[in-house]
Amino acid sequence: MKVTVIRKEHFNAAHRLHNPSWSDEKNQAVFGKCNNPNFHGHNYDLHVMLRGEIDPETGYVYDMKLLSDLIKEHVLNRFDHKNLNLDTDEFKNLNPTAENIAVVIWNILREKIDRKYDLSIRLYETERNFVEYDGN
Repeated sequence: MKVTVIRKEHFNAAHRLHNPSWSDEKNQAVFGKCNNPNFHGHNYDLHVMLRGEIDPETGYVYDMKLLSDLIKEHVLNRFDHKNLNLDTDEFKNLNPTAENIAVVIWNILREKIDRKYDLSIRLYETERNFVEYDGN
């Protein structure tokens, strides 16, 4: 019997969507206001989902305090209140779209969480725009 547990966290970050190999006109046409040279920000909601067997001794799939601590240490401390393009190594050469941010977060956490758990990341950039990545 597998159950999914979900930890919801929140962080704020600025970014600029930009492809340096394109002209300014093409970047503006594709990314619109998200291509603002002075950046713009989002209040991201992050859902980290782990799916696994319930431990018969604890009744937990995964200790949520441990999951919260992992997210804070390895994701929030790295990205919260940062300019993703300028302040992080992960996005120096990677366009910080919601899709890429979700994949980066998944890769960071996958290294820290036992592979017996299925890991999925859901990242809300706005209330209506979100992405999900599960490693596939």
